[in-house]
Amino acid sequence: MPFAVYLLGLAVFAQGTSEFMLSGLLPGIARDLNVSIPAAGLLTSAFAAGMVVGAPLMAVLSLRWSRRFALLAFLVVFLLAHVVGAVTTGYGVLLVSRAVAALANAGFLAVAMATAISLAPPDAKGRATSVLLGGVTAACVAGVPGGALLGEVWGWRSAFWAVALALVPAIVAVLRSVPAEPSADVTHGAPADGGEPAGGGTGGAGRGSSGGARGEFRALRRPRLLVLLLLGALVNGATFCAFTYLAPLLTGVTGIGAAWMPGMLALFGLGSFAGVTISGRFADRRPVPLLVSGGVVLAAGWAVFALTAGAPAVAVALVFVQGLLSFAVGSTLISQVLYAATGAPTLAGGFATAALNVGATFGPWLGGLALGSGYGFRAPLWVSAALVVLSLAVAGAARLTSANTGTPAADQVETELRPGAR
Repeated sequence: MPFAVYLLGLAVFAQGTSEFMLSGLLPGIARDLNVSIPAAGLLTSAFAAGMVVGAPLMAVLSLRWSRRFALLAFLVVFLLAHVVGAVTTGYGVLLVSRAVAALANAGFLAVAMATAISLAPPDAKGRATSVLLGGVTAACVAGVPGGALLGEVWGWRSAFWAVALALVPAIVAVLRSVPAEPSADVTHGAPADGGEPAGGGTGGAGRGSSGGARGEFRALRRPRLLVLLLLGALVNGATFCAFTYLAPLLTGVTGIGAAWMPGMLALFGLGSFAGVTISGRFADRRPVPLLVSGGVVLAAGWAVFALTAGAPAVAVALVFVQGLLSFAVGSTLISQVLYAATGAPTLAGGFATAALNVGATFGPWLGGLALGSGYGFRAPLWVSAALVVLSLAVAGAARLTSANTGTPAADQVETELRPGAR
């Protein structure tokens, strides 16, 4: 795997830290800016909304630029948004800065996915995806406790300054290591569906596929791609439904002390990192067995977690296991999105990012509805299990439909994943 791909993962880590650290900073922000905790919580909502809306929009905008310029532009905007957030004394300015940072983050992820798969070998999209998502999971491990620690010692503004400083080496790394024009697209760019080139090394409007944005939108019309995006949203919805309410579950049902919660969240993050690492080994060669078996075990795991949440030893083990399975399945789905849209790598990355954030938005909302209905802290786990079961049902229905048209989905995936197959 080219070193530049790992540098992109470093930048993803810095940006992901900004997203996750806010959960530990809300009380300090609320006190400092004289707003309520729910109002401070809207900073998280603004970021999530910016990610959902911004991913496809920023991906389209970036098609007019070379990839290196797009990556640098998004990183610089993200850095400046954090500088503004660190120095402002107004809640409204901070809210806007979070939305702007989310737009930049969404655009960066979309272009980074396209750049990573263009730099990687043609049959290693899963490995490249796992490196990028490894940055997100590392942020889960370090972002929440790290941000909370900085907030306790030096105040919440110090966490914003830390993210801004962490982006400086990422900017230098992209400038020095990412090619100005991704020539790998030309090297690996065998024709995509309809005879269009899989990538372009020219930058500008012609980058991505012939016809610029129109060409990439045409390449996104495949039904299998839409199914994969839906599956990604459902699985990520299940993940964040359970993760959002993990602390009250473990303290209120399992009986683990509140002081252990940072460790429990970090344990989930460690499982997530293990999941993307493992999926990177298998997602390129055997994605269907990984998705089917992993999905079944993931759904069963959420149900078992709900049934045994009162047993501390089992609950602690399942925190790690479910983090591993959730991100192994989720990252494999993202890599399959990129395989299914070889003629639209940038927009595919943008829509994949949007799908993940749609799931991260509606999953906790559904879990909150279940809690509000009086079903207790185990309810979000049952919601997570139901969402994964729904994703398996959708995948099964899509496969049957594809088989009836004479193109079995599994065969199609395996054909695309064989080295040299195009």
